[in-house]
Amino acid sequence: MEGSVGASSNSSLLGLEYWLQWQVLVCALILILPTTMAVIFLLRNRSTNRLKPADLWATCWTSLHPRFLLFYRAFAFAAMAFLLFQTVAAFGFFVFFFYTQWTFALVMVYFALATLVSVWGCRTDSRTQSGETDKFLKKGSEDIMYETTTATENPVGGFTKQEVHHNQVAYQEQQVGSIENIMYIIYQICAGAVMLTDIVFWCLLLPFMTGESFQLTLLIGCMHSVNAVFLLIESALNRMPCPWLGLIYFLLWSCIYVVFQWVLHACCFTWWPYPFLELSTPWAPMWYLGLALAHVPCYGLYVLLVKAKHAALSRMFTRTFVRVSTEKKNS
Repeated sequence: MEGSVGASSNSSLLGLEYWLQWQVLVCALILILPTTMAVIFLLRNRSTNRLKPADLWATCWTSLHPRFLLFYRAFAFAAMAFLLFQTVAAFGFFVFFFYTQWTFALVMVYFALATLVSVWGCRTDSRTQSGETDKFLKKGSEDIMYETTTATENPVGGFTKQEVHHNQVAYQEQQVGSIENIMYIIYQICAGAVMLTDIVFWCLLLPFMTGESFQLTLLIGCMHSVNAVFLLIESALNRMPCPWLGLIYFLLWSCIYVVFQWVLHACCFTWWPYPFLELSTPWAPMWYLGLALAHVPCYGLYVLLVKAKHAALSRMFTRTFVRVSTEKKNS
């Protein structure tokens, strides 16, 4: 999504008169109003996430072991880390001025957290299966005593059958922890960010930027495609839904990037990484408003892809595809 690295635009420092222009104030309102509304909405809807822990590390295919998803997430993280290292080695840390590298690094962080969650999930799954096997063997050796125990008396382990069943249901319905919540939030941000990054680069920037100052290379092409490819494969394997609530996290992520750019320019950094972020033109409010509105179709496209996956595959593969029961509640 970036142009010529190291290029410059304005040679004069951005003084106070630059920030007092009318278009700057309008762009600030375009930035502040949605951010404020998003924060208020999130504060009022804290308990919308009803996912179970298994939804974050299990696959949506009954014949596919969670370890397969674990290996894929680890591979995606390693591949993206390698590409990011190659990019920094080629251009320096200056690349983090661009939204592309922000998004790329965020997707990499997602796969890192997802790998850790998958490790924990696979260990939990193996322990659960081992525990069920032990209970089956124990029941086979003590079936007479177990079957004759009443609902209020159970000498085996000190628990009644009702209590054991209640504990199993409570385990299955436990809520996700902090790391899992962070992972799921990042997943929703990445869903919109990769679409925005790749669509803007391939459809808007590249056709008008290719020239002497910018040449498309294999590394730059990978940076603007691998992120979406890895995330789409991830969505094809996991059970996680993509609710519209994630649009708010996506908007906040982009607002943080814009604020980052404004702070840099307030500190006399005069070069804008993207021409449409320039505030000195009278068309700046239209650009900022257009970019804000573009978040809706970009995130909506990913939501539709995930919904189409659940709707189509659950009908085509009724016995092997697992559809998350909370999908309708979260959407």
